[in-house]
Amino acid sequence: MSMSETATRLAEPAASSPRQANPKDGESQHGRTHQGKAGAAGHTSVLTLSCPERPGIVQAVTGFLYERGFDIVEHQQFDDRGRGVFFLRTAFSAESPVDASKLEEEFRGTAREFEMEFSFHDETKPRLLVMVSKLGHCLNDLIFRWRAGTLGGEIAVVVSNHEDLRPMAEAAGLEFVHVPLTADTKAEAEARLLALIDEHSIDLVVLARYMQILSDELTTALKGRAINIHHSFLPGFKGAKPYHQAYERGVKHVGATAHYVTADLDEGPIIEQEVIRVDHTYHPQTLATVGQDAECLALSRAVRWHCEHRILLDGASTVVFR
Repeated sequence: MSMSETATRLAEPAASSPRQANPKDGESQHGRTHQGKAGAAGHTSVLTLSCPERPGIVQAVTGFLYERGFDIVEHQQFDDRGRGVFFLRTAFSAESPVDASKLEEEFRGTAREFEMEFSFHDETKPRLLVMVSKLGHCLNDLIFRWRAGTLGGEIAVVVSNHEDLRPMAEAAGLEFVHVPLTADTKAEAEARLLALIDEHSIDLVVLARYMQILSDELTTALKGRAINIHHSFLPGFKGAKPYHQAYERGVKHVGATAHYVTADLDEGPIIEQEVIRVDHTYHPQTLATVGQDAECLALSRAVRWHCEHRILLDGASTVVFR
């Protein structure tokens, strides 16, 4: 697997589902949440896992961390009662940097007992490859958040099938790679992309309004490691001018959806959606401007949550521990 308000009981898994229960004290809409001492010193790492739901999971996890002297600074869990699957994200701190591979090896016995899929993540920020075409609003927003230190990851390189956004990327000190793409060169272009992913040790590919369809082979290779953004009119208004179509139909909401990339075009597991109310006074260009704002918000949240290891896949959907 690549993914707080008050204290909660840590002895047993949470019994409530965010799809059914209203949040109470000690719970978030994504299950139970615990946050430890504010500003806890040290090096913070994260454990994420999923497994069949059964008693004793949280006790096993917290016991494992306690025995090694770690301090739990944030804990979130969710029972998917419909699928019988338990999800957990626990952030913990240590006085010195954590060796994630060593912890994974030590945790395997517990993981086998509970049939867990799990990962330990150290504090290293994921490296991002951003793909763009001609529209620059999402790239501009990602660059701003990256410079401000709020994106959660490090932008390593920008790749585009056009030259239009080279000045924006290079002004930010980022490497810009032009990979032309036509129907005849698509296989070659995707091979070049995979080479860049290896060359730059990329953890996440961000399609920031990249206007080309990835092949099934490429989406399979990037499973769980590529995020796309699109307007939320789909499947209602397809084509080159969705906002003109929306204007003609008198839409009352404009939105955007960020999701993981799959072979099913624009139908991957949804991570985040942003919706903004509009009315009859909004002309097509105004709708497009509002839509671009929604796209920037939804994409940046999805990227940050992925970089902070807050997203776990749950079949064709996601569990997001915000």
